[in-house]
Amino acid sequence: MADLDPAQKPERNTLLYGVLATLVTLALLLLVRTWHRANEIEQRLVEAERREQLLEARSGEQSREAVRIEERAGEAATQASAAETQALEAARAQGQAEWDREIARQDAERAKAAQEAAETEAALSQQSYEELRDARKRELDRMQEALAEIVETERTPLGMVMRLGEDRLQFDFDKARIREQDKELLSRIAGVLLASRGYRLYVYGHTDDQGPAAYNEQLSARRAEAVRKYFADAGIPEDIMQSKGLGEKDPRVKGTSPAARQKNRRVEIGIVDTVVRYEQTP
Repeated sequence: MADLDPAQKPERNTLLYGVLATLVTLALLLLVRTWHRANEIEQRLVEAERREQLLEARSGEQSREAVRIEERAGEAATQASAAETQALEAARAQGQAEWDREIARQDAERAKAAQEAAETEAALSQQSYEELRDARKRELDRMQEALAEIVETERTPLGMVMRLGEDRLQFDFDKARIREQDKELLSRIAGVLLASRGYRLYVYGHTDDQGPAAYNEQLSARRAEAVRKYFADAGIPEDIMQSKGLGEKDPRVKGTSPAARQKNRRVEIGIVDTVVRYEQTP
């Protein structure tokens, strides 16, 4: 390649400088444009971040608002439930009050009906009782008449008492065995008792005041039990009979004479009506 003319060198340099200047200008323009582009992107990123923060803030506020709404909804539900419970309780109380009033009304009607029935029954019962009392009195009168033919019998306000003194029922000394000659007497009494009904029988043994009191009580108890057992063997139900020894506690006659002591040595048989209570007529 031939060398350029010296006259052409300045032109070449100028051209190079122009190219270089153009390149530099282009480079600067590109750099500026790139810087503007980067700055714009950065601004967009900042804006996007700001918007994201704003959205997060709004989202947080919305979440808090949602929580508040949920809490208010829960409170409202609780209040509604409480109101419903109160309404149900009020309805139940009203129903209970109505039921109580109905029960009270029915009870009052039943009480009135029961009172009327009781008054009617009382009138009928009084009439029936008087009829029963008259019938029992007639039966007890017949029993007393029959027993009086056998042994001394006395009518008392509580019933009757048969007194079997030593002149009618005797025991061997210090013994409680029924003697053969006395069994007929007790059998006749048992026959009258078996033909009767509605009574309880009490057999009491008595002694005089001779000897130790404790021994006399035991002896009188054994003798009363012997009479009770004889009646039981004759067919009188045992569950209507009792026996007891009183010893010298309840003398029939005061005194220590032989005659008084003989009257005090006795067995008494009490007959108490279990159907009605009656008193001895004057």
